Amino acid sequence: MDTETRIGVDVGGTFTDVALLTPEGRLVTAKVPSTDDQSVGVVRGIERACDDAGIDPAEVDAFTHAMTVSVNALLEDDGATTALVTTEGFRDVLEIGRQARPDLYDVTADKPAPLVPRRRRFEVTERATVEGIQTEVDESEVRALADDIRDAGAESVAVSLLHAYRHPENERVVADVLREELDAPVSASHEVLAEFREFERTSTTAVDAYVTPAIDSYLGRLESRAADLGVPVPQIMQANGGIAPASTVREHAVTTTMSGPAAGVVGAAETATGSGGDLAGLVTFDMGGTSSDVSLVRDGEVERTTDAEINGRPIKTPMVDVNTVGAGGGSIAWVDSGNALRVGPRSSGANPGPACYGRGGTEPTVTDANVVLGYIGGSSALGGELSLDVDAARDALSGLAADAGLDDALAAARGVYRVANANMTRAIRAVTVERGRDPRQFGLVAFGGAGPMHAAALAESLDIETVAVPRACGVLSAYGLLAADQKHDSVRTLRRPLSGLDAEAVESAYADLEADTLDDVTDPDDAAVRRAADLRYVGQSFELTVPVGETFDAEAVEARFHEAHESAYGYRLDDPVELVNVRATAVVERDPLDVTYRGGGDARKDTREAFFDGEFRETPVYDRDGLGARTTVEGPAILEQHESTVVVPPAWGGTVGADGTLVLTSGGDGE
Repeated sequence: MDTETRIGVDVGGTFTDVALLTPEGRLVTAKVPSTDDQSVGVVRGIERACDDAGIDPAEVDAFTHAMTVSVNALLEDDGATTALVTTEGFRDVLEIGRQARPDLYDVTADKPAPLVPRRRRFEVTERATVEGIQTEVDESEVRALADDIRDAGAESVAVSLLHAYRHPENERVVADVLREELDAPVSASHEVLAEFREFERTSTTAVDAYVTPAIDSYLGRLESRAADLGVPVPQIMQANGGIAPASTVREHAVTTTMSGPAAGVVGAAETATGSGGDLAGLVTFDMGGTSSDVSLVRDGEVERTTDAEINGRPIKTPMVDVNTVGAGGGSIAWVDSGNALRVGPRSSGANPGPACYGRGGTEPTVTDANVVLGYIGGSSALGGELSLDVDAARDALSGLAADAGLDDALAAARGVYRVANANMTRAIRAVTVERGRDPRQFGLVAFGGAGPMHAAALAESLDIETVAVPRACGVLSAYGLLAADQKHDSVRTLRRPLSGLDAEAVESAYADLEADTLDDVTDPDDAAVRRAADLRYVGQSFELTVPVGETFDAEAVEARFHEAHESAYGYRLDDPVELVNVRATAVVERDPLDVTYRGGGDARKDTREAFFDGEFRETPVYDRDGLGARTTVEGPAILEQHESTVVVPPAWGGTVGADGTLVLTSGGDGE
């Protein structure tokens, strides 16, 4: 049994979630409203959880944290005033991009504005090719350039020179001089992403520079508040699904862009495949207050990608492969110019929140629709703090009904529920059907404050027969933080044919990568390094990543690539295969979680009218924490917790597992 007291805190757009695990295996969860300064809400959540657990915050041994600081800066265009230094003649790389339009058939569609406007993009005389340095950089030119950057009011600087991924000598000189001359952080592309493709490398480096000051400032405030509370310095969840020391994250801020969603997927994999069942493939579905995140877990491994985009800005660092849609509990329903009912992406947030929160919100939301449908009752309390105002929810939906030409609040609520479900179904299809995977072969793991209310309806629309709802479903991202391993990634572009490959050169590259990743690990002796490679058929534009063993066996790697290509695209070729990038990931595994479930007792609370199959039905309401292991539940039923509500429709049934995970199956037999 683990002897640590661990605490995980995940900040969302509406709530801050906390999970605390004691050495005895007792799991305590809490949910508090998020705050403008996220560190304030984090401290409140820690104090709340520790108080519920009956311990002093100073007794916490490990503190892990996921946040939305960097992604919010990107989504709200609220990052640092950033300058870009690049090779002479390449000032407009960020603006030109790939010449792709947001909408193929809309010639007037606006592309996202570059993070760095042209007036703050500077050129330096230098030149490198894939063969080496042709023109060395002049330090005096860079020092003069520093004055221009200072005069432009830059708070952060990105440096991305041509072919610096292969020969970084010039870029290293530029970065070092600017760090000497400027009182501002400098992000260098060979340190952020040593990978080819000029636009994506420059974009990723610009994002790193753009969010670094916000991350540095936030972590400084959080560390100070944590010290005052007696809590250890936090480990930070990265987008790759692993944690890292706060000091490391400050140097690689771009790695935090999908911190919270990554933690949720890790938590889903831990509960549903580790202790909650034997499902081989999982669709993870996280519905929070602002958005819904969907991802896949196959063979117990979280799927990752290096081809992500946030608010139109490409980011090539490794991250958990998450598809996000603007449909959450707080998503606002509205009527468009064609009189069609729409849901999201605009959200009511935490304050004032949905109308039913009673905080002054008047716009109808998905949560308000769930209240009118009876899935959430007047006696429910979100996060243990908010008593719901049913009349306010009905009034908000009545206004929407009038705008949409519907009969009443119930008709509007039904419409909002269906539209929100359609949005989320499309997100699930995007990671399954559109990638050649049959969703019927997967189980659905539902979490987030609102996810379990919609999960069975989504499963029915996709012919998914099994839904797993973890015990800590309302705070599963926080729970995932307790289980996450430490991970550090490194990549290098080689670009050479796989046939006749120089094995020594490849092994040398892997040795360098492994040294880079181990430099960031707190305990290198405990780390295991995993190798991977990006390959493609010669002439293709994009690559597939396949695992590599302890030594690079070209034939085995090629066979894995052919299999991966056929799985992804439905065919394989006899064409030559090209090695493009080599990758290494250092992993320090944490002790597995040992959670004791102590459910049981008087679980039945009351009954209420809830809407199923076109009519209101008297539906039993249970206190989920009162359901003991191996307890069965027949639909229709509603299971309430402080952090979430589970809706079990008719023709569905469920069984509580030994760890408290509720496994729902269609058919209503509870098996």
